[in-house]
Amino acid sequence: MQYVLSNKEFEMFRGLIYDTCGISLTLSKKELVKSRLAKRLSTLGIDTFSDYYQYVTKSEKTGKELVQLVDSISTNKTDFFREKKHFDFLDTNLLPSLISSKEKSKNRKLRIWCAAASSGEEPYTLAMTVFNHIKPGNGWDVKILATDISTRVLQKAINGVYDKKLLKDIPPETISSHFSPVLVDKTNCYKAKDHLKDVITFRRFNLMTEKFPFKYPFDFIFCRNVMIYFDPDTQQRLVSKFYDCLPKDGHLFIGHSETLSRSNSKFKYVLPAAYRK
Repeated sequence: MQYVLSNKEFEMFRGLIYDTCGISLTLSKKELVKSRLAKRLSTLGIDTFSDYYQYVTKSEKTGKELVQLVDSISTNKTDFFREKKHFDFLDTNLLPSLISSKEKSKNRKLRIWCAAASSGEEPYTLAMTVFNHIKPGNGWDVKILATDISTRVLQKAINGVYDKKLLKDIPPETISSHFSPVLVDKTNCYKAKDHLKDVITFRRFNLMTEKFPFKYPFDFIFCRNVMIYFDPDTQQRLVSKFYDCLPKDGHLFIGHSETLSRSNSKFKYVLPAAYRK
């Protein structure tokens, strides 16, 4: 069936998506919205985008279809060790300093937030980098909170199974330390080992939540390649909330295509796309 998305209907969905998850869509994204949401109309047997809008906002009371809508619109591009200089900085600078400081104060807790976990490559990379310095079971309490608004990609992250090709740039000894080979539908894959999974908690979380519910600060936060989808006001509010989630000298890592406003941000520049409170 051929679905037609009028400009008026696009504006309705654009407003709903912005209010729900902060993603700011221009008219150039109209065809993308049409093609992705058309699949939901077809699945549900709904004939028009206006009827689907009414279904999402009025008829469907559980909120599950709104989650499906956001899942459909979300773009999830990630890789292991993406933007590697951040992980090099963690490995050679931040983690050794952080661990040394915590050892001296007898605080053997490490708290990390991966705020755009997508399909899991980034939080698993963070865990692997931490384990370069802290071995599993040696008395440290390591917790990585990995959140995303898309339930679809989070399920892949929880499963922790990846096509062998996705790990091609990781040294073989690192792969053998942290992954087990598995065969999935005749495809060679790797599955994250339990010591990685044990330190990561995957949760659906909307960064547009007005007040973040976290009781204790994170030592550092990764929120990379997300704010490019937000308008400047939304970006500024989000960065302010991240600031409040960090202790003094806590770090925030963003995508290399993103930047913090020097005039409005209280963060100090450390290196490209990395900032310190």
